Amino acid sequence: MNNLLDKIFFRSQNLNHINLGFKKIKKETEVEQLFKAIHSFSVNSEIRYVGGCVRKIINKEDFDDIDLAVNLNPKDVCEALDKKNIKYYESGIKHGTITALINDIKFEITSLRKDIDTDGRHAKVEFSENWKEDASRRDFTINSIYADIDGSLFDPFDGKKDLENGKVLFIGNAETRIKEDYLRILRYIRFFLNYSKVKHETSVIKIIKKNLTGMMNISAERLLDELQKLVRSRGFTKLAKDKDSLEIISLIFPQLKNISLFSKLNSFALKNIANVDFILLLSLMIIDGTDNVDYFIYKYNLSKKDQKRLLFLNKFYSKKVNRSFFSEKNLDKILYFNGREALNDIIYFKIFLSKKVDDNLIKLIKIFKEKEIPVLPLKANTLIEKYQIPEGIELGKKLKAIEEIWSNNNFKISEKEIQKIVNN
Repeated sequence: MNNLLDKIFFRSQNLNHINLGFKKIKKETEVEQLFKAIHSFSVNSEIRYVGGCVRKIINKEDFDDIDLAVNLNPKDVCEALDKKNIKYYESGIKHGTITALINDIKFEITSLRKDIDTDGRHAKVEFSENWKEDASRRDFTINSIYADIDGSLFDPFDGKKDLENGKVLFIGNAETRIKEDYLRILRYIRFFLNYSKVKHETSVIKIIKKNLTGMMNISAERLLDELQKLVRSRGFTKLAKDKDSLEIISLIFPQLKNISLFSKLNSFALKNIANVDFILLLSLMIIDGTDNVDYFIYKYNLSKKDQKRLLFLNKFYSKKVNRSFFSEKNLDKILYFNGREALNDIIYFKIFLSKKVDDNLIKLIKIFKEKEIPVLPLKANTLIEKYQIPEGIELGKKLKAIEEIWSNNNFKISEKEIQKIVNN
């Protein structure tokens, strides 16, 4: 059986220095249960780790997701899971992916594939039993490394060597890979900033620039998703300092007018960038006092929630605020009227824009972290029942007047003040 597997799968040598990482995963009962389910399906069935988790284990990075590849078609994967009573979802079955769920832990299991046809956006695929065929359709050598449960690597394109040498190389011909899916241009920039220890190959940059028009065929949803991955990646702060990467990103996303900000962050912002979400980081790049924010929202069809956050920050940016704006009294009002997220947004927004660390702003983060949102002590029903004010426009006006005095007076109001408004 091993001879057969060696012949089909080009089994590589066991690499002891990375085995510890895989042995840690193997200790998880869910992982062992899943691997056993696939291995027991037939004498030739095999499942391996692939992609990000392998790359990150080799590179000694933390990882969240476990992606797996199998030499079974999706139907057989489902049958193998059914036999072991493992729950799964078929939402990605069209693309060959089954999501297994064991004790609330998700595993994406994708059947080996080969490309039949590509159009620059999506590939028409056939399922395969050949690991090298599957590896050949991937983007970069560092993403085409597979590992079995014990850490034995299948690495047909020397991705481990490239990872250790800090080289982000396309598999085969770079232009062919890009034309298969133009989104790989953005993926290249992301992986280059995260892993490269060398300069861009001039030929690759030329090929990318030559094929930038292909990005016009990529959906706004996919572009935004890849931008989010780039901005949330550990190498993002290098972007403004890398001339070629910056030029390419600026051509694809011309609305990101303030990327240079991230090359000169103050020490607090640099240290805490991982704790700030994508929308806030995006706001720092697109808010410039023009209609740039409105255009970005329209072009990328942002959710109502994200729109609200960006427009609130844009309004804040457009104001000429002085130090009193960041007084506790004023921020208490923002907390009440706009909510905790909006309050945190403007504090962090201001911190990231500041050239130097502002200790007063940092103190505000701590102060408002646990602070309760004030609650108006009167409701409409109270005015109706206690003060005999009928429902209608007048009721709304009086309630709003009470709220205004209450919020302007450190969220306090006397019975005398209420009576005055009611009787007015």
